[in-house]
Amino acid sequence: MFKALRSPNFKLFFYGQSVSVVGTWLQKTAVSWMVYSITGSVFLLGLATFLSMIPSLFLAPLAGSIIGRYNRHRSMIILQSLAMLQAGVLAVLIYLKIYNITFILALSLIQGIINAFDMTCRQTMMVDLVDNAEDLHNAVALNSTLTNFARIAGPALAGIILHQYGEDICFIGNFLSYIPVLTSLVLMKIKPFTKPTDKLNMMDDFIEGLDYVKNESQMAKMLLMLTCSSLFVISFNTLMPVFAKDIFNGNAQTFSWFESAAGIGSIVSAIYLANLKSSANIDKIMIGASILLGISILVLSLSDSLVLALICMVLSGIGMMGQTSSINIYVQTSSSPRMRSRSISYYMMAYQGMIPVGSLVIGYISHFIGTRTTVAAQGIICLISVAFYVYYKSHKKVEKVTMCPITYKNYF
Repeated sequence: MFKALRSPNFKLFFYGQSVSVVGTWLQKTAVSWMVYSITGSVFLLGLATFLSMIPSLFLAPLAGSIIGRYNRHRSMIILQSLAMLQAGVLAVLIYLKIYNITFILALSLIQGIINAFDMTCRQTMMVDLVDNAEDLHNAVALNSTLTNFARIAGPALAGIILHQYGEDICFIGNFLSYIPVLTSLVLMKIKPFTKPTDKLNMMDDFIEGLDYVKNESQMAKMLLMLTCSSLFVISFNTLMPVFAKDIFNGNAQTFSWFESAAGIGSIVSAIYLANLKSSANIDKIMIGASILLGISILVLSLSDSLVLALICMVLSGIGMMGQTSSINIYVQTSSSPRMRSRSISYYMMAYQGMIPVGSLVIGYISHFIGTRTTVAAQGIICLISVAFYVYYKSHKKVEKVTMCPITYKNYF
């Protein structure tokens, strides 16, 4: 499970991130709870998520093209430093009790712009951190495990801090959490970077990357599946403060239970993926995880029991992580070295870019049809999208076999 940690650079990255991502979840949980507590608006709650993630939809192709042409290690140091600065400004505002929603939303947008480049750089950099290419899928899975362990620890810790000490400690904690990751990045010894000789042309790079993904039909289908899920399904998380506070009459700690329950499921799924010996059956894992995600969300929408709701959150975490990480592993391991950064940028568009759009739409729709009905519809959409994916995939295979029987073994 931990074979990627044999690589010194990945080990440094892993340990540095283990502190930083907990801080990220501290801030994320505190922002969600604070915005909803101050305004009581589901729309503004969705808007905060929207602004922190929407830049990925528009900037990911730019990030993929630029990151592929510059030193990823140096870029990561710069981006993490900017993220630390953003966290510091937000911490000062909250410490001084300046609860200005406009400022908070503006800083969320700045965070989103930084993350659009940071996430693409982070994913693309994985191949530089492992000494053995065969450890790449394990490194991706371990990174997901770490992120989702933080998803358990971060909200749980945030719930305690919010309840006992106040939100300013959460934001100060996130600011300080960048120190270990910057230290680990400085200590890394990365191979010298060879800069491409051809000039940067954004439009040509965009078209070339799009053509590459289209020609890689399996990758294209997986990314379409992820786009649908990010837009219509995964955004159900945006409504969890409403479930915690209004449906189950809870407080900040109740909300942290929902986040942590999903994190427990996610880490179980990530550990399973980290133990895979190969990525040969990654497509089947993605389909199974997507079905589990849809069913768990549907049952969650109908639940009147807090215990059952938390169980559904655990199962949804397993499904969501299984779906997104299996697609990430496929993109990382099947892309050519030259096109990897651009392939990952399309993954970030489909995942990080579409979630905010879905969060904004879901927050708006829930005003009219109610929170429970909205989440139920999301579960149904998830199951329908899986049916379409399986049908389209099977239909294309049969069509190819019929046209060229000699290639039967290549498709089954």
